[in-house]
Amino acid sequence: MTQQQWFTWANLLTLVRVATLLPLVYSMLHGLWLWAAVLFTIAVVTDVYDGKLARRLQQTSPLGGLFDHATDALFVTLGCWALAHISLINSILPWLIPAAFVQYMLDSKALSGVALRMSAIGRSNGVAYYVLLGTGIGAELLGWTWLRWPIAVFGWVLVVTTLASMLDRAITLVRTRSQR
Repeated sequence: MTQQQWFTWANLLTLVRVATLLPLVYSMLHGLWLWAAVLFTIAVVTDVYDGKLARRLQQTSPLGGLFDHATDALFVTLGCWALAHISLINSILPWLIPAAFVQYMLDSKALSGVALRMSAIGRSNGVAYYVLLGTGIGAELLGWTWLRWPIAVFGWVLVVTTLASMLDRAITLVRTRSQR
């Protein structure tokens, strides 16, 4: 990929999301919930628009897609780690998210320049990680302590669905290889 192909408006939006990572975690760990909410909102907006912008400007690429998805995985992993650190969710999910992403990336052969292959459950989990993170931040910002128990349960549901997604990918890989 040439320098011109790498410097796209979509990748710039993804870089903005990268820039929110550490300030978001810091804000969450220090109870700065308004800042966390602002940073989370910026991340969501950049995530929604980076792909749309790349398609509109015809600047899509497998590497750009990998950069976007890796940033999403890192964002929700660190955000969920912060939620676990303050005891809002279990400590297993922040370890499963990157494991699932690495499996997804390797299974898709993304490192060789092939576009990532999405699965329905993986896509749903990707959205659900953001929902969990946003709900946790919003509940703390608003002082809605009654949401802590449902957030904790949601975190456990995501552990189960992430494991199911990983198992589904592994089974599909084995079936595909055995049919060759």
